Amino acid sequence: MEFAIEAVGLRKLHRTTRALDGLDLTVRTGSVLGLLGPNGAGKTTTVRVLSTLLAPDSGTALVAGHDVAREPQQVRRRIALAGQYAAVDELLTGRQNLVLIGVLLHLGRREARRRAEELLAEYRLTEAADRPVGTYSGGMRRRLDLASCLVRRPEVLFLDEPTTGLDPASRNLLWAAVRGLVEQGVTVLLTTQYLEEADQLADQIVVVAGGKVIADGTPEQLKGKVGQVRLEITVPDPADLPSALGALSPLSTGEPALDRTRGLIALPVDGGMAVVAAAAALLRDAGVTVADFGLRQPTLDDVFLQLTGAQADRTAAAQAGPPTEGPADAPAGPAAGGAG
Repeated sequence: MEFAIEAVGLRKLHRTTRALDGLDLTVRTGSVLGLLGPNGAGKTTTVRVLSTLLAPDSGTALVAGHDVAREPQQVRRRIALAGQYAAVDELLTGRQNLVLIGVLLHLGRREARRRAEELLAEYRLTEAADRPVGTYSGGMRRRLDLASCLVRRPEVLFLDEPTTGLDPASRNLLWAAVRGLVEQGVTVLLTTQYLEEADQLADQIVVVAGGKVIADGTPEQLKGKVGQVRLEITVPDPADLPSALGALSPLSTGEPALDRTRGLIALPVDGGMAVVAAAAALLRDAGVTVADFGLRQPTLDDVFLQLTGAQADRTAAAQAGPPTEGPADAPAGPAAGGAG
């Protein structure tokens, strides 16, 4: 299959809230899709619909070639889901958790034990294998949770904010595990609040807001939509900011940003290292002492803030409704013919 996930026009209403409002999504087989969005954007609802935990009110979705509404059992045989919180039994040991899952999946007790040992080693849990999970750290629980999803290797793996609260070492280990799964042909849909995580792992990024897709592309494509490279210069004496800004004005292609407290100028520019060299020469000729300077590429943080900020503005405008026509000095409210 070219696409492991195909969703068209998904809608889901939670009471009076449109959690999904015509969401379209495609994920290529053997790739990682990063699903980004602010809180309440519809990320977790999307995962729950695609993993058959919620039925959509309308629209269609195929996962691993099967319809989530009409063939949920076929979908479940081919997927695994690691939610925001580790779903393992704290009274059992790590080994017992994995063996139990293997038995429930009809692997047979011998194969279940073999697979458990394999996963414990792969996720660096062998030394803690016979301790109750209740004694594990947060990172160890997340690793065991991911291992439990892989007792039988899925075609599609859903990871809903898998590294929330993890320390850098545990996070990096989880990232390495995801990369290894993709190399084996597993398709991963990842929701995350950490934009660095999406940048590191995702082949494709979809940004959602208000239950709709508002941007879709590779990390580099989305960064390219945000704007230009910025030249950032920090001067040790904020009094030198006007001189520095005047010297650099020939290089600017837009409105500069100043942070007087930090003595920082952020200047939109075109070009690469040649711009840095030109800036250094201009500042030297102007007699401006520089503490630090360099080029700053757009980041996914910039993408996220720009896209979700623009969406919030559009939503607020839609909720406010069209402007009332009439004389500029007409009184507001019912006396002016308003709705009241």
